[in-house]
Amino acid sequence: MAFESLSDKLQNVFKNLRSKGRLTEADVKAALKEVKMALLEADVSFKVVKQFISSVQERAVGQDVMTSLTPGQMVIKIVNEEMIKLMGSETTELKLKPSNEITVIMMMGLQGAGKTTTAAKIAGKLKAKGRKPLLVACDIYRPAAIEQLKVNGEKQGVPVFAMGTGHTPVNIAKAAMEHAKSNDNNVVIIDTAGRLHIDEELMNELVEIRDNIDITQTLLVVDAMTGQDAVNVASTFDEKIGIDGVIVTKLDGDTRGGAALSIRSVTGKPILYVGMGEKLSDLEQFFPERMASRILGMGDVLTLIEKAEAAVDAEKAKEMEKKIKKAEFGFDDYLESMQQIKNMGGLADVMSMIPGLSGQLKGAALPDEKQMGRVEAIIYSMTPTERSNPSVLNPSRKNRIAKGAGVDIAEVNRLVKQFEQSRKMMKQMGGMMSGKKGRFGGRFKLPF
Repeated sequence: MAFESLSDKLQNVFKNLRSKGRLTEADVKAALKEVKMALLEADVSFKVVKQFISSVQERAVGQDVMTSLTPGQMVIKIVNEEMIKLMGSETTELKLKPSNEITVIMMMGLQGAGKTTTAAKIAGKLKAKGRKPLLVACDIYRPAAIEQLKVNGEKQGVPVFAMGTGHTPVNIAKAAMEHAKSNDNNVVIIDTAGRLHIDEELMNELVEIRDNIDITQTLLVVDAMTGQDAVNVASTFDEKIGIDGVIVTKLDGDTRGGAALSIRSVTGKPILYVGMGEKLSDLEQFFPERMASRILGMGDVLTLIEKAEAAVDAEKAKEMEKKIKKAEFGFDDYLESMQQIKNMGGLADVMSMIPGLSGQLKGAALPDEKQMGRVEAIIYSMTPTERSNPSVLNPSRKNRIAKGAGVDIAEVNRLVKQFEQSRKMMKQMGGMMSGKKGRFGGRFKLPF
């Protein structure tokens, strides 16, 4: 998970602060020294860290904090506020022209940062909002990049304009603009060529496109795993071309993540999106306050709700709730629930957004993709009757299912037992949270 190491270290610092009834100035300075080391190890810019610690310390040793009833909590609150300020305070939206005009977005970045995939991700987001995007393949040096854009465009249901490798990028971009006008596309997303490093040829090519096409926004894609180098790349691109916003990719990996904490402060340019996975849906709008909350181990309920709304069909959710109340929840429903969790980023990602659970994930034996795959294989080895009515599963049926799934019968027994326990628990929850005579009098609804 993103910022895992940094988050663990900061939570340990905060745990020590909370354990003290009163704080001295020395306590605060000692805690902030640990915060400083954690940020530097996460590859946050030294200048940024120095300014951040200075701002926190100036506020944290004030009279209001030191004499408050919960000084530890006050210091944590200040760290949270200063971290939000560091990342830009306010969420920055992608700048779009009115729908009757053409918005032109130029994607830039070094090779390997995920620029081509990100272009398709943005196109999908804009299409979902009612726009008519057109992806433009201007990377003439890598035929594979053109093919990749076509494949991803098809998956997103977005047309791709390509002229192969025999034309200059600027001429492809000009032809794409004419195509967009003729086909009522109101967003043109230009996927430019990347290089292994910044060079003059790359910059000249980008300048030529910028000077010949009416670009609405220039977006730079940087790889979070490159740490401080990503910030240096952003500074150079801004100086040579001018950037309007940044997209940080690969924040789902076990990355130090310093780029996300440094870019706004160093370049003055906002982060618009963060890439949280390889799937075309794995692009999140960047909310500084939510990211700070996740880094500090406080969860991120709003993003979790948004993911749930996108992954769960409202009508199916109502149907599922009825089944749970009547204890008619079957293995097909179990499979559907697993798929919804996958669509939301996986169980670990979901739990990391729940306040109080994010700090308990370290070392937790959560099911991985392989385990979930075995569960799916077991369920798919059942007949429709067995999936809808698990009570018919006798020993001979379980033996047949185990052979069909290629697993030991103990795994089948374990799954059936867990399923029955889950079904009982869900029925109880259904009674408590939604029933007219339930404990909460119908004021709450089940979250699925």
